Amino acid sequence: MAKKSAPRKRVRREIVDETSIERAMELNYKRPKITMRGLLNINAKHQEMLRYIQDEKTNMVFVNGPAGTAKTYVGVYGALELLKTEKVDEIIYIRSIIESASKSMGALPGELDDKFQPYTMPLIDKLSEILPSQEIQPLFEAQMIRTVPVNFTRGLTFNRACVIIDEAQNLTKKELVTILTRFGNKSTYIVCGDTFQNDIKDTGFGDIMTKFDTPKSKTHKIFCCNFDKTDIVRSAILKYIVSVLEDHSQ
Repeated sequence: MAKKSAPRKRVRREIVDETSIERAMELNYKRPKITMRGLLNINAKHQEMLRYIQDEKTNMVFVNGPAGTAKTYVGVYGALELLKTEKVDEIIYIRSIIESASKSMGALPGELDDKFQPYTMPLIDKLSEILPSQEIQPLFEAQMIRTVPVNFTRGLTFNRACVIIDEAQNLTKKELVTILTRFGNKSTYIVCGDTFQNDIKDTGFGDIMTKFDTPKSKTHKIFCCNFDKTDIVRSAILKYIVSVLEDHSQ
């Protein structure tokens, strides 16, 4: 008599829910911490600039003012708040590589970061004022903060990013147009410059900011902030230095 075969074990097929996959990914990916210190030495104009940046409907904020008026500091602070609250996915820091951004850094991919590093020091300086030192490097490693030379912006599109354009007075009109037209979805631009301190003859910052300083631009959520020597917060002596230099330039 033939032996009866053993009953087949029923294989249990588990249905994997998509939400459980997303949850597992969240648990495996540890988002870098962003522990911000309180703002230092700001006045009503700075608070207005910060309000513009914090509004998720804002598209661009142009900021003009002399050295020491905390333009970059407030800009970086506002950008970090957008990053912390996940209104943007990254901060992009752009600036001229030297006195004139028309001068090329050369096509050396392996050395780009090293060559551009000295020009990112203002950003690192402001991050150090706002964040604990141990939190800065992880943000770069996670590519939540990136630095880009102006020469490498053509062809890019910035989506869900806060883009800080620093020392904009050292960019030509053509270079600024290139950067401004990289604007993508759900991004915020912060364009900081000093029309008194441009290092190139064909600067485009003042002219472009003037074109956007209109009531119609405000309806498109593009705002302009102007600081002067009375808004200098870096030091009392700097107010005097800027005042003397402005008087002699007239």
